[in-house]
Amino acid sequence: MADLPQREDYPHITEDKLRFADMDRQGHVNNVAFMQFLEQARCEVVYDPDDPLAPEGCAFVVAHIAIDFLDEMIWPGTVETATRVQSVGRSSIKIEQALFQNGKPCAKAFSVVVLTNETNRRSTPLPDEAVARMRALEMSR
Repeated sequence: MADLPQREDYPHITEDKLRFADMDRQGHVNNVAFMQFLEQARCEVVYDPDDPLAPEGCAFVVAHIAIDFLDEMIWPGTVETATRVQSVGRSSIKIEQALFQNGKPCAKAFSVVVLTNETNRRSTPLPDEAVARMRALEMSR
Protein backbone atom coordinates (compact mmCIF):
# COMPACT_ATOMS: atom_id res chain seq x y z
CA MET A 1 0.00 0.00 0.00
CA ALA A 2 1.57 3.26 -1.16
CA ASP A 3 0.29 5.48 1.67
CA LEU A 4 1.71 3.43 4.53
CA PRO A 5 3.91 5.54 6.79
CA GLN A 6 7.67 5.10 6.56
CA ARG A 7 9.70 5.58 9.74
CA GLU A 8 12.44 7.52 7.96
CA ASP A 9 9.94 10.21 6.91
CA TYR A 10 9.60 11.46 10.49
CA PRO A 11 12.22 13.64 12.21
CA HIS A 12 11.13 12.87 15.80
CA ILE A 13 11.09 9.28 17.07
CA THR A 14 10.35 8.16 20.61
CA GLU A 15 10.29 4.60 21.94
CA ASP A 16 8.10 3.13 24.66
CA LYS A 17 7.98 -0.29 26.26
CA LEU A 18 4.65 -2.06 25.89
CA ARG A 19 3.11 -3.12 29.19
CA PHE A 20 1.05 -6.21 29.91
CA ALA A 21 -1.70 -3.81 31.04
CA ASP A 22 -1.80 -2.32 27.50
CA MET A 23 -3.43 -5.51 26.17
CA ASP A 24 -7.14 -6.01 25.65
CA ARG A 25 -9.29 -9.16 25.74
CA GLN A 26 -8.20 -10.12 22.20
CA GLY A 27 -4.56 -10.26 23.31
CA HIS A 28 -3.32 -7.27 21.36
CA VAL A 29 -2.53 -3.72 22.45
CA ASN A 30 -5.71 -1.76 23.16
CA ASN A 31 -6.63 1.33 21.13
CA VAL A 32 -6.46 3.46 24.28
CA ALA A 33 -2.76 2.60 24.59
CA PHE A 34 -2.27 3.68 20.95
CA MET A 35 -3.67 7.10 21.88
CA GLN A 36 -1.40 7.31 24.94
CA PHE A 37 1.71 6.65 22.85
CA LEU A 38 0.63 9.33 20.35
CA GLU A 39 -0.06 11.82 23.15
CA GLN A 40 3.31 11.20 24.82
CA ALA A 41 5.24 11.82 21.60
CA ARG A 42 3.10 14.84 20.67
CA CYS A 43 3.81 16.35 24.09
CA GLU A 44 7.55 15.72 23.67
CA VAL A 45 7.40 17.86 20.53
CA VAL A 46 5.10 20.63 21.78
CA TYR A 47 5.94 20.78 25.50
CA ASP A 48 9.60 21.20 26.36
CA PRO A 49 9.85 22.26 30.02
CA ASP A 50 13.40 23.50 29.47
CA ASP A 51 12.48 25.57 26.40
CA PRO A 52 8.71 26.14 26.30
CA LEU A 53 7.09 26.59 22.90
CA ALA A 54 4.04 28.34 24.36
CA PRO A 55 4.57 31.78 25.88
CA GLU A 56 3.66 32.35 29.52
CA GLY A 57 -0.11 32.55 29.98
CA CYS A 58 -0.76 30.34 26.94
CA ALA A 59 -1.25 26.62 26.43
CA PHE A 60 -1.84 24.18 23.60
CA VAL A 61 -5.14 22.33 23.32
CA VAL A 62 -6.01 19.48 20.99
CA ALA A 63 -8.67 20.67 18.54
CA HIS A 64 -8.80 17.53 16.37
CA ILE A 65 -7.42 14.02 16.34
CA ALA A 66 -7.96 11.09 13.97
CA ILE A 67 -6.32 7.68 13.93
CA ASP A 68 -6.24 4.89 11.37
CA PHE A 69 -5.42 1.47 12.79
CA LEU A 70 -3.24 -0.39 10.29
CA ASP A 71 -2.13 -3.52 12.16
CA GLU A 72 -2.19 -4.92 15.65
CA MET A 73 0.58 -4.49 18.19
CA ILE A 74 1.48 -7.42 20.42
CA TRP A 75 2.93 -7.52 23.94
CA PRO A 76 5.77 -7.97 24.87
CA GLY A 77 7.82 -5.52 22.90
CA THR A 78 8.31 -1.87 22.20
CA VAL A 79 6.57 0.72 20.07
CA GLU A 80 8.15 3.60 18.19
CA THR A 81 6.10 6.75 17.77
CA ALA A 82 7.17 8.88 14.84
CA THR A 83 6.14 12.53 14.66
CA ARG A 84 6.38 15.29 12.09
CA VAL A 85 4.72 18.64 11.53
CA GLN A 86 2.48 18.79 8.49
CA SER A 87 1.98 22.55 8.59
CA VAL A 88 2.01 25.57 10.86
CA GLY A 89 -0.84 28.06 10.83
CA ARG A 90 -1.46 31.38 12.57
CA SER A 91 -2.27 29.73 15.91
CA SER A 92 -2.33 26.02 15.07
CA ILE A 93 0.04 23.18 14.30
CA LYS A 94 -1.02 20.19 12.21
CA ILE A 95 0.84 17.08 13.36
CA GLU A 96 1.23 13.72 11.63
CA GLN A 97 2.27 10.63 13.57
CA ALA A 98 2.75 6.93 13.06
CA LEU A 99 3.21 3.97 15.38
CA PHE A 100 5.65 1.19 14.49
CA GLN A 101 6.35 -2.17 16.08
CA ASN A 102 9.40 -4.06 14.80
CA GLY A 103 9.52 -1.63 11.85
CA LYS A 104 5.93 -2.41 10.84
CA PRO A 105 3.44 0.49 10.69
CA CYS A 106 0.57 -0.20 13.10
CA ALA A 107 -1.26 3.14 13.02
CA LYS A 108 -1.16 6.60 11.52
CA ALA A 109 -2.66 9.66 13.13
CA PHE A 110 -3.36 13.29 12.44
CA SER A 111 -3.97 15.98 15.04
CA VAL A 112 -4.33 19.73 15.28
CA VAL A 113 -3.16 21.61 18.35
CA VAL A 114 -4.08 25.24 18.89
CA LEU A 115 -2.27 27.79 21.03
CA THR A 116 -4.77 29.42 23.38
CA ASN A 117 -4.69 32.24 25.89
CA GLU A 118 -5.30 30.71 29.32
CA THR A 119 -7.29 33.74 30.52
CA ASN A 120 -9.82 34.18 27.72
CA ARG A 121 -9.58 30.60 26.33
CA ARG A 122 -9.30 31.92 22.76
CA SER A 123 -6.74 31.06 20.12
CA THR A 124 -3.69 33.29 20.01
CA PRO A 125 -0.99 33.67 17.35
CA LEU A 126 2.08 31.46 17.58
CA PRO A 127 5.27 33.38 18.36
CA ASP A 128 7.77 33.59 15.49
CA GLU A 129 10.25 31.41 17.40
CA ALA A 130 7.60 28.68 17.86
CA VAL A 131 6.78 28.79 14.15
CA ALA A 132 10.47 28.39 13.27
CA ARG A 133 10.93 25.47 15.68
CA MET A 134 7.87 23.65 14.37
CA ARG A 135 8.83 24.26 10.73
CA ALA A 136 12.12 22.49 11.49
CA LEU A 137 10.02 19.35 12.07
CA GLU A 138 8.17 19.64 8.76
CA MET A 139 9.15 17.06 6.20
CA SER A 140 8.19 16.71 2.59
CA ARG A 141 6.49 13.50 1.60
